[in-house]
Amino acid sequence: MDDRIDETPPQGTSRWCSWHEDWSGTAVLVRINEQGSGPGWGLYACGYCRELHGLTPVAEIPVADLVKACR
Repeated sequence: MDDRIDETPPQGTSRWCSWHEDWSGTAVLVRINEQGSGPGWGLYACGYCRELHGLTPVAEIPVADLVKACR
């Protein structure tokens, strides 16, 4: 049995959904993780997982709320 993970997205998909852990063409940025030092990173969720877990795309969050969350 081959346990290697194919990290190449299938044709027509764009992002890795961090919730169901697979490639998705509907995944968008829903979390921005910052660190004290070094680069931060983002988490993406597909449409189904956003609905299931009540996740809001970062693009739909008012800028003022994003700034408050970073303080």
